[in-house]
Parts: sequence; C-alpha cells; structure tokens
Amino acid sequence: MEKKSFDMKLFTPSQIVKELDKYIIGQTEAKRAVAIAIRNRWRRQQVKDFLREEIMPNNIILIGPTGVGKTEIARRLAKLSQAPFVKVEASKFTEVGYVGRDVESMVRDLIEVGVNLVKAEKAIEVQAKAEELADERVLDLLIPPVKKTKTAPVIQEGEEQPANGEENEAYQNQKTREWMKLKVKNGEMDEKMIEFDSQAQSSMGMQVLGPFGMDDMGINIQEIMGNIMPKKRKKRKTTVKEARQILAQEEMQKLIDMDVVQKEAIERVENSGMIFIDEIDKVAGGGKGQGPDVSREGVQRDLLPIVEGSNVNTKYGVVRTDHILFIASGAFHVSKPSDLIPELQGRFPIRVELNSLTEEDFVQILTTPQNALLKQYGALLETEGVKLSFSKDGIREIARIATEVNEQVENIGARRLHTILTTLLDEILFDVPDKIPSDTVKIDAKFVKDKLEKIVKDRDLSKFIL
Repeated sequence: MEKKSFDMKLFTPSQIVKELDKYIIGQTEAKRAVAIAIRNRWRRQQVKDFLREEIMPNNIILIGPTGVGKTEIARRLAKLSQAPFVKVEASKFTEVGYVGRDVESMVRDLIEVGVNLVKAEKAIEVQAKAEELADERVLDLLIPPVKKTKTAPVIQEGEEQPANGEENEAYQNQKTREWMKLKVKNGEMDEKMIEFDSQAQSSMGMQVLGPFGMDDMGINIQEIMGNIMPKKRKKRKTTVKEARQILAQEEMQKLIDMDVVQKEAIERVENSGMIFIDEIDKVAGGGKGQGPDVSREGVQRDLLPIVEGSNVNTKYGVVRTDHILFIASGAFHVSKPSDLIPELQGRFPIRVELNSLTEEDFVQILTTPQNALLKQYGALLETEGVKLSFSKDGIREIARIATEVNEQVENIGARRLHTILTTLLDEILFDVPDKIPSDTVKIDAKFVKDKLEKIVKDRDLSKFIL
C-alpha cells in the first residue's frame, strides 16, 4: 500500500529508493540522487544557528532518452512527498516580452500547491467541529428553535419537567432536538428534502493585460472584490445528507484561519518546496540562430535568478526561492548539457545519466511494478469476466520485440510497450465480451509472434503501427 503521509524523519534515503522501486525499474543512480536531495531537506531543517541559511540545495539534472523514467521519478516523488511539489515544462516559458508564461509563474504555482496542502491539513483538524456546526444548522431547519424572552434553563438528565409553560416548551424543544440529532447522525433522515441558504460560488473572472492574468502579477482580484461586495447567498433544496456535506464545507472555511495557512504555506514552500523542470534541453542551444532560438537563451537567463535565489511576488506574499530544490530533466538528443549557459549549469551541480532500457528491463517493467501494464490490462478484462494469462515466454517475446523496434525505428523507451500491447491485444479488446467464449485467454510466445512478427519485419508498417 502506498503511504498517504510521508514523514521525512522516518524515511531514510534507502527507504525512499525502495518506495520508488515499486514503480520504476532500474535507474538506481537517479533514485539515489533524488533520495539524498530529499533527505537533505529534512537534515537542513535540523541544523541550528546561521549555518541553516547557508546550506543551499544541490539541484539535479536528469539526463536520458525519452521513456526511461525521468518524469515517472518526478510523479512518484510528488505522491510520496508531503512537500509542495510542482512539475513544469521549460518549453512552455518564453522570455519576458514574448507571448508565453513568465518563469516566475512556476513559483506561483508552487505556493498555490503549498496553500492547498496546508489548507487540507487544517481542514482535517477542524472537520469534527465543522460537522457538528453543520448538524446544528440542519437541526435549526428541521426543528426551528423556540423564540424565548428569557434564557431557558438547561435541564439536566434525571430532572423533572418544569411546570412553567414557556420553560416547559423550551424543555420539550430541547428533548426533540436531541432525539432528532440522533436520527440525523444515524442517517435515518438522509433522504428527507430540506431548503437552506448556501453561499453562492463566485463565477467572476477577469482577463486583463493580454497573456498576463492578475495571478501572474500576484494580485488576487477575487479577494479584493469579495471584500468590497457582500457575499451572495442562494436558496438550495437538497437531501439532508447532501445538505450536511455542503454546510460542513462552509463551516470548515469559516473555521480555517487563512492568514495562518498562508504564513505556514510560504514557510513550507521556502524550506521544502520542489520544482521539477522537464524538457530543459528544449531551451538549450544558445541564441546563434534565427526564429525561436532568439528566446531560448532568454528563457535560461530568466530561469537563472529563480534558481539562484530571488524574491517572487505572489498573491499570498513574497516567496524566497533560495532553498527551493530544482530538479531538471531532458533527453539532450540534439543539444548537450554544456549548451546551457554556464551560470545555469553551475546551479545544477549534480548530473545523473539515466540508462537506456534493455530487454531484461522490459520484462521487469511488464511484471514487477504495482502499476505494471500487464496488471492494468488484466484488471480491465476482468471487469468483463475474462482472465488474461501471460506465459513467461510470451512476456519475454514482447520484451524482445520492444527492444528490437526501439533499435530499428526510434528509441522511445518504455513507451514502446504501450504501442506493442495495444497492437497485440487489439482483437481481444474488441471481441470481448461478444465473440470470446472462454473465460481465460492465454498469451504465449507463439501468439505474440503470429500477431507481431509480420509488422515488425515490414519497416514501413512498423514505423506507423509500433
């Protein structure tokens, strides 16, 4: 089972690698590098005095062909880590002045993730209280409270009912509320329809200054307008079950102190935030040519201050990027890491080359990971009552063909397995459940050869199909 919460104190680098091994085959060096980098974030937090500020993260560049696991390492790190994490593509950015995203927007995306993370944690803390308040609001709708001129006495258990008429009414109302509260909590009232006032979702949007929205300027227009204009309420009619959920969400928002959330999110982003910059090779190559090359070096120069450490204005406040960990990755087919500007190269001191995948790797990729492709297809066909069974020689044959096609046509790494399995299982996926009578479909080496050999041999055909 994948752990929901990831505590840096409990996970050593070797345990982080073990977690990544469940999904990514091989690439031990890359896993070791990111595991050490992540553990170092926690180690730095434990350092006392002025040295903590001086310890800078060692940014990493992952170099390797497409489909060998660079992005998958980032995805799994994001799931493992409680730290704010964002993945961006370097090719989406252009230097300031061109149409495109401003590089500072990656830090704004990161703080947004940080705020959502902290908010979700605070929501869990106040959930019980919010549900209690929501139930009280539902009870007010089901049994309107008695209007009283003076404070009604609280009747302790075992006490006799008061004789006074007004007090008696309050006593009866309290008893009825307690009885109704129990029914609401037990779900006996779930299907009853009630009408209530809820907060209307603001649909106000604003597009200003062409490609740069207000968010890119670090201004929260919605918050400004929300403070000026009164919050709209609208009448809704739903079941008690749904009303409890809606009202609990509203109460939760009121109970969460956003100032505390923002402060904590900024602190967390500055000290343990991670940004994964994919396709960094697409902005390498210098500004020697014409056309798009002009802006490539510009993007690198814009990236430089962010990676070096600077202050970025966001709608939640100023964020310092000095201690954010940057992991970059690229195939570097055309360009080389040395084509990046020297200053940027210096900011990525750790370089890890990922290996091309072998036939043995493909066999493991098909069978070992928790989300292995064969397990995925098996689960899909199981929904139709058909069991998909792959023999060992069948799996070996798929891996051999994947390696062969990667060598002959183009090396797209593990992604080749997707294309091969789609072609291999095409007829089965189409014929289930109409034409396939047996409950078990066995796929062995002969089946794989018969289906794929002809396509693999025909170079023109394999170029388009596999």
